[in-house]
Amino acid sequence: MSGRRVGFYLSDKKRRRMNLDAFAEICAGHGVEVVEIDLNQPLVSQGPFDVIVHKLSDVIVEAEHDNQSQQLLANFQSYVSAHPSTVLLDPLPAMTQLLDRFASYRIMSQLHNSLRDWRICSPPYLEIHSASDMSSIQQAMVTQGLSFPLICKTRVAHGSLSHEMSLIFSVGSLADVHPPCVLQSFVNHGAVLHKVFVVGDKHFCVERPSLKNFPSGPCDRKTIFFNSHEVSKPESSSHLTALDEQMPCLPPPSSEAVAALVRELRVQLGMALFGVDVIINIHTHTLTVIDINIFPGRCSYEGVPQFFSSLLRHIESILDKQTAAAAQATCSPDPTQATGGPSAQANSP
Repeated sequence: MSGRRVGFYLSDKKRRRMNLDAFAEICAGHGVEVVEIDLNQPLVSQGPFDVIVHKLSDVIVEAEHDNQSQQLLANFQSYVSAHPSTVLLDPLPAMTQLLDRFASYRIMSQLHNSLRDWRICSPPYLEIHSASDMSSIQQAMVTQGLSFPLICKTRVAHGSLSHEMSLIFSVGSLADVHPPCVLQSFVNHGAVLHKVFVVGDKHFCVERPSLKNFPSGPCDRKTIFFNSHEVSKPESSSHLTALDEQMPCLPPPSSEAVAALVRELRVQLGMALFGVDVIINIHTHTLTVIDINIFPGRCSYEGVPQFFSSLLRHIESILDKQTAAAAQATCSPDPTQATGGPSAQANSP
């Protein structure tokens, strides 16, 4: 159907990684026009948009300390507020919470309650807000049920620094922690990470390398600093992913359990485009959620050949709903005609 317009905002790097030009060609074949949004120009003159797909994470994070980014974000929010029929993929409040691991890990920590029947959980974690928290960290670890080794991750889940993590093996090594950050109990998982990519009501599971197993409990091993992207990229051959022992292959995640997880997170997050990192505990075979990521992610759904078609299908489903709603509104009888005209309705609540 002609006249359908979808605005896209991606940084130049993410635009190239996603190959937006190729996606625009596919959309054009389905009567959907893709328009690249320039935040430095008025959005009104670039619209109208039926749907806006965006990765405003750069702007959101920079807006905390940069006036120009604050203005760009304010202009975008003003446009969205003035055009409530434009659908955002995804809403800014939902995206903002995934940029903050404190917020996203609180959501993760509740999954064991809502998904208890599927034996889905997330590891115990601890928020470290500032250096003053360090004095009470040992007691907090006991209270929250954390155990060594620990993964330390930055609070901000965006940018290259968000992939810089550390593996801490003892109380003495907690001096290597740099707040604000989260500490998360490390769960042995046979060096296999399962990345779940969500596109609307579809999801895809891709296997990646991950950290090898480590002995449970404290030890005098020095802190290991690593980049999670380098460790878990498809072609990774890091020494950190090479198992020190022979072990049987773990079963893949249950497709039914993953589907239940995705359904729950779509509701909890209010999002249609996101990624979930899950592992299988080698001892309990429990499906364990260790992170949630914003679309399109550093690897831009790498390894998901159906990504373009799935994204287009989801956009079309949104557009079809808009068309149906507009048609229904047009066909609905004028309520003023059934109740005696405008004067009879003037004071109705």
